[in-house]
Amino acid sequence: MDRTTRAARHDASELPSLRGLLRRHGLRRTAGRLRILSLLRESGQHLTATEIRTRLERTGEGRHSTTVYRSLEALTALDVVHAVPGPGPTRYGITGEPHHHTVCQQCGHVADLAGAPLVDAVRRIEELTGLRPGTSGSLLVYGLCSHCAA
Repeated sequence: MDRTTRAARHDASELPSLRGLLRRHGLRRTAGRLRILSLLRESGQHLTATEIRTRLERTGEGRHSTTVYRSLEALTALDVVHAVPGPGPTRYGITGEPHHHTVCQQCGHVADLAGAPLVDAVRRIEELTGLRPGTSGSLLVYGLCSHCAA
């Protein structure tokens, strides 16, 4: 089975859950939004709008840059997708279990950081500052990734 066939089969199996995700948030289930969510889920990474558009083009499902940005804006506004600012362009990831992020200040790489081990730290930050994290609120820890630090 080639990569395209595997990707199509993977997409078909996850479409009902992605459609439900959009429905729960009151968004129209357009092909573009579904494909963007599928790409983010498949990649397991935080991608820039340009990376998303490029990957869509590679699969023959190209979308205009404006369409990708508008879709990401709508998905982010309703907390279906979260945006992680860093050096360089903003990166986007699927919102799921609450988690935090590490961001490399040199290359911009974003990695998930599990929320559970940091519960006490977040609680202490709240005590010190009075800031109450929202449901999708996360800590952004900036530094150098292992590749850039070497």
